[in-house]
Amino acid sequence: MTYTWNNKTVDTYPDLEGNADVIFNVHWRLTGEDADGNVGSVYGTQSLDTSDLSSFTAFADITEEQINGWIETAMGEDRVAELKANIDAQIAEQINPTVVTKQIGA
Repeated sequence: MTYTWNNKTVDTYPDLEGNADVIFNVHWRLTGEDADGNVGSVYGTQSLDTSDLSSFTAFADITEEQINGWIETAMGEDRVAELKANIDAQIAEQINPTVVTKQIGA
């Protein structure tokens, strides 16, 4: 299973403690894909702690990998594991559905 974060949309404070465009909220999507091309995803937002800006990175220099780390740290390992388990369950349901919707007379 390969998991990929998409976190290109963020909310910023235009100015916080003399720093421009401080990210305080990330809109994310986590997608998982198995070896057979089955895909599942979850999405949401994650607020970030802006109380300590001593290691502030200018907005233009921020990478997706950096934001991935911020999101995973803010969520915690257990929450990230829950999200991945949810995706795994979606894919398992695609492969072996427990419910199938059908129409009578069709």
